[in-house]
Amino acid sequence: MRKENFPAGLFSYRKERYKGTYVIFISGVEEDLQRFVVPLGGAKWSVKKGAWYVNDNQRNRRVLQIREEYIGPAQLEGLCEKNCLAFKLYVDHLVLKAYSHNTIRMYINEFVQLLRVLGVVAVDDLSASRLRDYFRYCLEKLKLSENTLHSRINAVKFYFDKVLRRPELMIEIPRPKKPRLMPRVLSIGEMRLILELTPNLKHNTMLRLCYGMGLRVSEVVGLKVGDINSRTMQVLIRLGKGKKDRYVNLPVSVLEQLRTYYRAFRPKEYVFEGQDGGQYSIRSAQQVFQAALSRAKIDLKTGIHGLRHSFATHLLEQGTDIRYIKELLGHNDIRTTMRYTHVAPPTIKNIKSPLDNLDLPPSDKSSGNK
Repeated sequence: MRKENFPAGLFSYRKERYKGTYVIFISGVEEDLQRFVVPLGGAKWSVKKGAWYVNDNQRNRRVLQIREEYIGPAQLEGLCEKNCLAFKLYVDHLVLKAYSHNTIRMYINEFVQLLRVLGVVAVDDLSASRLRDYFRYCLEKLKLSENTLHSRINAVKFYFDKVLRRPELMIEIPRPKKPRLMPRVLSIGEMRLILELTPNLKHNTMLRLCYGMGLRVSEVVGLKVGDINSRTMQVLIRLGKGKKDRYVNLPVSVLEQLRTYYRAFRPKEYVFEGQDGGQYSIRSAQQVFQAALSRAKIDLKTGIHGLRHSFATHLLEQGTDIRYIKELLGHNDIRTTMRYTHVAPPTIKNIKSPLDNLDLPPSDKSSGNK
């Protein structure tokens, strides 16, 4: 269902977490629901809620013409009046800073956990020692992982640094050491198998572009037809992580398939579009990759982001300068790219020990020690 065909103001919406994901419940006159909502791609009926719902994503919000609202009854539940005001100021500041939708949602979810624990205690009255106690509670009682605790500290820090203008409260808060996990990487052989066993033209083309250009999943589904320049063999990646544009090289081997795909599907705006038009969903792209892993019988616990890891690692194995890999991936810091030096086994295996340069024959003399 295209945006221009969907009537504005005809339905009411509420967003909440349902069955482990965020969804939009739609209410209205039954006749209108049957006419407009039921044909909407991915619309489902909840017996428990007695309502139709769709996944809460950028495409559905655009189609339903929903203005993004981050504050609702669910967020304010259990907060005292002072903390409700602090929460609203917090959200306003995030929006004015033009943070991405996902970052705003993550920060809100983490910050509101603190406000709920505080009860009637105003967040503005907290001391550095009380904040330390709270984060210790998160680690010891709530058993938050190191990565989750980092996210929560960042969310709380944003309030005291940027909204309240009291950065000194967070200066001495220690951060847990993150586990240094190696990126999950597919071998060249596994990549070949995955692509050979993905017969669907759209899915195969998506996986080829994702791996062949080292794209994030948000970048591959956000790729627009006009961003691909077959004359220069470059692709413009718009507003990647950190809202940065960058150019990547279009693999020569995918050009003819890309043309075949375009003739078959005739995408209007995005290279990969859903059944009802608009941007292909990230969740669907993840499912495409998981299905490909399953067909290839590859038991690797990774998402489609593993294609990006594999791209970087395989470039490194080919001898590509890591500075160029950094630019292709869109990393700010070379240290982020350097982690791939730890997962390129052929490169490490090719390093020759200095002992081998001595050209010594093997010793056949027995030791004189008894």
